[in-house]
Amino acid sequence: MKFILQDKVVLGVSGCNFGAPYRYNRKGWDRIRLLNREQGDFIWHPVCPEVMAGLGVPRDPIRLSGGNGHDVWAGKARVLNRRGKDVTDAVKQACLQSLEILRSAGAVGYVFMEGSPTCGVYRTSLKNQRLGHPPGVLGALLLEEGFFLIPAVDLESPLRWWDWRRRLHAFVWVGRQEVTSKQELYNLWYTVKFLCQELDEPAARQIGKDLAALPKGFFPGYAEELKIQIQAILRQPSKVSRIKQRLWKSYVYYRRHTLGDDAFVQPPETPRNMTRITHELMNMERKAFEEGQFFSSAPILYRDEQRVRKMMNESPDAP
Repeated sequence: MKFILQDKVVLGVSGCNFGAPYRYNRKGWDRIRLLNREQGDFIWHPVCPEVMAGLGVPRDPIRLSGGNGHDVWAGKARVLNRRGKDVTDAVKQACLQSLEILRSAGAVGYVFMEGSPTCGVYRTSLKNQRLGHPPGVLGALLLEEGFFLIPAVDLESPLRWWDWRRRLHAFVWVGRQEVTSKQELYNLWYTVKFLCQELDEPAARQIGKDLAALPKGFFPGYAEELKIQIQAILRQPSKVSRIKQRLWKSYVYYRRHTLGDDAFVQPPETPRNMTRITHELMNMERKAFEEGQFFSSAPILYRDEQRVRKMMNESPDAP
């Protein structure tokens, strides 16, 4: 099963989104629970740098002063609490400890709390106001380490979560590929090409041109560079209109190759809500997996060993 991940992906998660009341005001959310059965498809490692820094719960909220998380690590910015107390050193040490925990666990991604001056990546805040200079102190480390970063609030939307999940699985699969020949290089790109085209067509088109212009011979350095470029594209969220277009193309391909006539996917111009679109995507995933067909919208799927073995035993080609 070339395009199947059978081991659970390891993800870090901000502790306040894992059911712990770790926020400065003793609030917290169990957003992982919203994934229902899917939460068991991952191994979770919750961390909270602010609690690990000894700031306590409840605590004075903290903010970045003089720059963003990168500036804190460069010594150009500080972390201050509401009273003006400098807690920079404690927060930095806790962020390094958090990073070490995630590294030791083998985490490849992190579900972060947007708005946090530590875990935040794209926005930092104070008292629910979108202020500050992202990323946060831990967020800066995770960006430099190349983590796949997922905003926790997107777990509340089935469609946004589906988009993050499929890109995460492709991200992990690309990173694991050992490319030792030019043909394997082409195969790697073809597997994720359609997904990358959906996410960032100009970047995907440029990769195609670069591959076509490669000189004779195989260069391992280019293979690693290609993987980095692909993973950068896979970090980008898609748009609903693009998801529907790609889903329809995948569905047409599926019907042509299975001779099926089930109308479980509507044309992209057909109005329907996000719940319906997500249902169609999940159906397409399941049917493509059961039929052994390539699903270009989500080329890499997670299926545990039991589900793969069951499918193989039920296949008419199985011994």
